[in-house]
Amino acid sequence: MAFSMMQLFLLGALGPRLVNELDVSPTVLGLTTTIGFGAAAVLSPVGGRVVDRVGPRRCLVALLIVSAVALALIGSAPGVGLLLAAVALGGLPQALANPATNKAILATVPPQRRGSVTGMKQSGVQLGAFAAGLPLAALAGVAGWQGAVWTAAGAAALAALWAARGLPADPPPVLAGPHSSLVPRGAIAWLAVFSLLLGCGIASVNTYLALYGAQRLGLGPTAAGALVAVLGVAGVAGRVGWSKAAGHPGRAVWLPGVLAAGSVAAALLLAAASFVHPLAWVAAVAVGVFAVAANAVSMVLVMQRATPGRAGQDSALVSAGFFAGFAVGPPLFGLLAESGHYGTGWLLVAGEFAGACAVAVCWAVRDRREARA
Repeated sequence: MAFSMMQLFLLGALGPRLVNELDVSPTVLGLTTTIGFGAAAVLSPVGGRVVDRVGPRRCLVALLIVSAVALALIGSAPGVGLLLAAVALGGLPQALANPATNKAILATVPPQRRGSVTGMKQSGVQLGAFAAGLPLAALAGVAGWQGAVWTAAGAAALAALWAARGLPADPPPVLAGPHSSLVPRGAIAWLAVFSLLLGCGIASVNTYLALYGAQRLGLGPTAAGALVAVLGVAGVAGRVGWSKAAGHPGRAVWLPGVLAAGSVAAALLLAAASFVHPLAWVAAVAVGVFAVAANAVSMVLVMQRATPGRAGQDSALVSAGFFAGFAVGPPLFGLLAESGHYGTGWLLVAGEFAGACAVAVCWAVRDRREARA
């Protein structure tokens, strides 16, 4: 999970260096996120079907190999063109990550432990954010941003070797079978819309938090990258804690709305940080604890509500909504960032989180009503 999104966390954490050294504008920086997550959103439904048929180990090995290749290409990019192509390639690991890992959990973990294990698994994404924001950003100060990205590529290649040797064998591939619908239905549809709006806001924070720290809060490149690392650490704690709480199905249905409401407050703190700079650190923690954790809780709900035999497909459909949000959010924020209107950008993020909250609460009320009927 950490390597599936490493390239985008690195681009966010190293954003100030890329803007200066590759002459990348803030709008183009946002476009990298759009391309990466746009590719992931398009590939996710097919990726989920592939995982259901081929098996999680084969898909996880492929995920890590492609991540290594994409990172190596980013580190070799002489300009914007190859950079964007490499980011698009990185959409494939993102498309495979949740279906493959969720399928592995359903196959090997008892139901009573799936919530906490899913939280630990989802915290891998935030481990990637921490690695990009602190050790790799610090390495970039010594070895250059290319050296930091190549180091991440080598680590992904080693992880692929470990996965091939260490994970349980898959069953024989299913080469044929009925085609399941690619249109989400029921709870999966509600979770996909919730994830779309949540993704819009989270992606904007991931992409522009470090740049905001450097351009508006007076932080140096390493300190600005540390904001992303703080978000990552808080996200690990939030995902583990809230996912464990979501292991109780009756409680889980209300958690997305609660966490989205907390995310609104976090976005407002980011806006206020323009006037009281230390609030940026509090806001980074809050985004991790609430917004980032909400995505992990949605994955717990997917596994609780997935149709038998469709765990990979249903995971992929909800992930597609999340990735689509990641594709849409940063370009909108980037237009505001390029004109220096960060405060308005954070208010836009607050509005996206508020929309996610409304969707989650409406679904929870409807679900409880249907359960009592």
